[in-house]
Amino acid sequence: MKYLPKTIAGLALVILLGANICNPADGSPDGPTNKIPPLNPVSPVAHLEDERNTIEVFNALSPSVVYVTQTQTVRDFFMRAMEVPAGTGTGFIWDEHGHIVTNYHVVFAGRGTPKISVTLQNQKTYPARVVGAEPRKDIAVLRIDAPPEELVPILQPEAGYQLVVGQKALAIGNPFGLDHTLTTGVVSALGREVMGVGGVTIRDMVQTDAAINPGNSGGPLLDSAGHLIGMNTIIYSQSGSSAGIGFAVPAKTIQRVVPQIIHTGKAEQLGIGVTLLADALTWRSGIEGVVIEGVVPDSPAAKAGLKGLQQTSQGIIVGDIIVGVDGEKIQGFDDLYNALDAHRAGDKVIITIRRENQNLDFPMELIVLP
Repeated sequence: MKYLPKTIAGLALVILLGANICNPADGSPDGPTNKIPPLNPVSPVAHLEDERNTIEVFNALSPSVVYVTQTQTVRDFFMRAMEVPAGTGTGFIWDEHGHIVTNYHVVFAGRGTPKISVTLQNQKTYPARVVGAEPRKDIAVLRIDAPPEELVPILQPEAGYQLVVGQKALAIGNPFGLDHTLTTGVVSALGREVMGVGGVTIRDMVQTDAAINPGNSGGPLLDSAGHLIGMNTIIYSQSGSSAGIGFAVPAKTIQRVVPQIIHTGKAEQLGIGVTLLADALTWRSGIEGVVIEGVVPDSPAAKAGLKGLQQTSQGIIVGDIIVGVDGEKIQGFDDLYNALDAHRAGDKVIITIRRENQNLDFPMELIVLP
């Protein structure tokens, strides 16, 4: 029996081992072994639960979202009339009668009488007319003449629905003219106070980090069940695009104001039957509260004996000053409007009046102002 020399045998062993390393039987790659097992990729049909929910909400509610376009008629150098875009935004279908809800600033973005059109998800465009608006809430209602089968109303939350911070929030809109764009986030905060385009602070605004960009205004903010929780209105950003802070008019405000606009063309404004002195004049005089300028005859204020400004030979004498409503401090018209707006016609409130350095409480019934 012949034996290989030790040097040849050693060389053969090295070659054999080298071949085994270069061509491993299990097909593992060169380099350090990865001890982390590979993740199973999610196939296009095997969606995660959260993904399925997002897809279902978008598919179910996107037909309720519309594209709102506003044009204005202007004249060129030769006085020829021509239509130019004046604004775009989003809206959502309120009912099968063709009522569309959007932002006031979307509808009245330019000057003069706007010409408005609404485009549905099926890409059909209809001319729209303005039913009415409430600029102090940044809400406007339009109406289109579309077949009922093309109108899919937004899903309304049930009475007593309570929104909580941390809930999922989905925004569908037309940012930068890109129709039916979906962004997601959470409800970041509740009860925010934001100055609206009507010059009055809108209370109880919903804050969200779902991306809201120009063109999203008027679009719905939805929860994970597809319920309307707000209408996207305002973003806080120095650049004008989304910075993670957006605000929506709460659904409860929309549900209260929109039916009023549909029925009367405007939102109800509650009061006690007084005219008020402008805040600028009041503050300039160093007075805290809202000065009553005049009292409407036969109004709750008149029946309670409230007094307005009085003209005498020595000048104007300040009468009663409203300083509180139901124990809430009133410093200006903004406070008074929001305090009364939280009620309905017929509700009774306690109006606190300062008269000759003395605070007096008067129970009064709220009425709808003409």
